[in-house]
Amino acid sequence: MDPAVLREDMVDSLEHEAKAVLTDDAVGVAMRDAPRHAFLDDERAAYEDREHERLGTRVLAPSAVARLVQALEPRPGDATLLVGVGVGYTAAVVAELVGETNVHAIDISRPMVYEARENLARAGYEGVLVDCRDGAHGLAEYAPFDRILVEAAAFDPPRPLLEQLRPDGRLVFPRGGQKQRLEAIEADGSRETYGPVSFDPLLIEGEQTGAIERNRTEREDLEFARQRAESRRGWEQEWIEWD
Repeated sequence: MDPAVLREDMVDSLEHEAKAVLTDDAVGVAMRDAPRHAFLDDERAAYEDREHERLGTRVLAPSAVARLVQALEPRPGDATLLVGVGVGYTAAVVAELVGETNVHAIDISRPMVYEARENLARAGYEGVLVDCRDGAHGLAEYAPFDRILVEAAAFDPPRPLLEQLRPDGRLVFPRGGQKQRLEAIEADGSRETYGPVSFDPLLIEGEQTGAIERNRTEREDLEFARQRAESRRGWEQEWIEWD
C-alpha cells in the first residue's frame, strides 16, 4: 500500500475520538508528511500504533511521539535539541515543524547515532545535526535552545539542559522512575504536567548497549556534590577570617 495512505490512516486513528491523542493540527500535518517507514524495516508495521525495538533501543509508538511533540509546542524557526535521538523519527517530525537545520539531536549510543543519521538522510532530513553525546550534558556548542525534548526518564532534568534553555524556552521530559508523568518546564521555573508515560531512564556513559561499565549513580553523585559546594555558608567557607 502507498505509504502516504498508511500515514493518513495512522494520523486519522490518533485524531479519532477513540484515542484522541493527537489534537494539534500542525503536529498532525507534520506526522502526515514525515515518512515513518524510512526509520523502520517493515513498511506496514511502521504505521501501526505500537512500539518497536532497534539496536537495543525502544522505538516509540506514533501516539507517544504525538504526545511528546504536542507538549513541546515547537514553533517555526525554534532552535530545538532532542536528547535521545533513537532511530530519528521524532527528529523528523520536529524538523517538519521548526525546519530541519534548527534540529539538533544527540544520543549516548554511537550505533544509534549512525542509524539515525542514515535514516534521516534517507527520509530527506540531511540538515538535522546528530551527534554522539551524554544527553545529560546537552550540546553547549549550539546553545541556547528554544525547545529541549528529552526522550528518557529522570527525576529532574540535568542542570546543563536547563542552563542551555533560552529565557523563554521550554523543556519537556518524562519525570519519575517506575511511575512517570510527562512534564514541561519553562525557563522561569513554571511547570505543566501531562498524563502518565513509560520511558527508559536517561543513561550515562557506561550504560549504553555494548558498554563495559554500568554505574547509574555517577551523575547523581556529581550533581549532589555540586549542590553541596554551592550551598556552603558561614563557617564552611575557608576564605572567611573569623578571628
